[in-house]
Amino acid sequence: MQTKGRILLVDDDESICNVLDIVLKNEGYDITTCRSASSAMRYFQDASLKDPFDIVLQDIRMPNISGLELIKKYCEIDPNVIILIITAFSDWENAVESMRQGAFDYIKKPFDNELDLKPALQRAMEVRRIRDSINPSLVVDNLKIIGSTAEMKKIYNLVRRIALTNSTVLIQGESGTGKELIARAIHYQSNRAAYPILSVNCAAFGENLLESELFGHIKGSFTNAFSDKKGLLEVSNKGSFFLDECSELSPALQVKLLRVIEAKEFIPVGSTETKKVDVRFIAATNTDLSEQVRKGNFREDLFYRLNVIFIHLPPLRERQDDILLLAGHFLNKYNKIMGKEIKGFSDEVMNILYNHYWQGNIRELENVIQRAIALAENKIIKIEDLGLTQPRTQMTISDSATALHLQDLAKPTLPFECGVNLEDKLQQIEVNYIKLALEKNKYNQIATAKMLGLNLRSLCYKIKKYKII
Repeated sequence: MQTKGRILLVDDDESICNVLDIVLKNEGYDITTCRSASSAMRYFQDASLKDPFDIVLQDIRMPNISGLELIKKYCEIDPNVIILIITAFSDWENAVESMRQGAFDYIKKPFDNELDLKPALQRAMEVRRIRDSINPSLVVDNLKIIGSTAEMKKIYNLVRRIALTNSTVLIQGESGTGKELIARAIHYQSNRAAYPILSVNCAAFGENLLESELFGHIKGSFTNAFSDKKGLLEVSNKGSFFLDECSELSPALQVKLLRVIEAKEFIPVGSTETKKVDVRFIAATNTDLSEQVRKGNFREDLFYRLNVIFIHLPPLRERQDDILLLAGHFLNKYNKIMGKEIKGFSDEVMNILYNHYWQGNIRELENVIQRAIALAENKIIKIEDLGLTQPRTQMTISDSATALHLQDLAKPTLPFECGVNLEDKLQQIEVNYIKLALEKNKYNQIATAKMLGLNLRSLCYKIKKYKII
């Protein structure tokens, strides 16, 4: 009898294993049960050589080795594996981290077999079939979004909640922040994942060519139209469509796109035949689209159609805690591509990476790491490999000209008999100290913290509290 799929069940709790074994076998799955990480790895590695497991269903907490380490090992052996995590509410942070490491989904204890477990397995098997049919490395990269800041965690949670809806999504963020990555994550976790996600950069085409790319054309509709051509919208039917730099759409194309979203139909260039299409739109822009509406450059009705769900991707300089995380990710990536064994970064390099402005955001960081690995002659990346300016860290508050200016700020400017709000005054002094020290150190927060005698965490807290940057 053909099974629904092969599942590796990993949990050190014997009672849970016994119950799940019965439930899943009754559902038609082929189950292999393990109660230790070592046996799980042995079974998984052996199976990968002949008949790989489709799904790993595993508790996040395992003795001797963490569930997160196991996830990494599974993904290294089989990038296509679907990992479902069983987690308690108290392990929420680990569940989120497991998804960044490559897990597909999580099931919270206590769970209902009918409402939680079985639907999760059905979704997982559907995505497994998709991954087997397309370029697996593309999918893995698209779902592996790096970031641990509070803002990024909110975005992960939002992506999970909206993925199974059909609502249009507008993603706003500077160039290089990963807008397409988020769009693809939404698609691959949606019920449209069995169908394609196609994309077009609206700024890369002239109006006529873009119209033909989106809607297609019929033979003879314009010069060099030697045959009928399907548009990208028709090809992506039942899937998702990513409109990058949507603010660049011409007024005429805005009208036609609005019709597609509202009526789910369009007319190819040169044709009189209306075609029906079922596509979920995910749009992205690096500009403030509402401001473009106010200026009359973008249709208000189209803006509201696209902006049903809004996601703002912060620039990398506002995600400083993610910079070294991303740098490590790119280090591993380009080590494999270039066949190198660079072990890490010097302290000076980490300081530069952490404090660089990153105008090109993640894309710029990736290019810098790629260049550094290509040029590095040692096992550790050094300053000369980067090609970035080293921040000044030597200055202290006592030996700088800024010290005199800062001291002046502490002098009362009102006579005491007039009264003074001491708390507000001290806060203003603190803000001025931080602002001047940041300017003096070219916004190098590590150097600024040293200058002010603070630890880095305290400085970051005060910067956020007073909204200095």
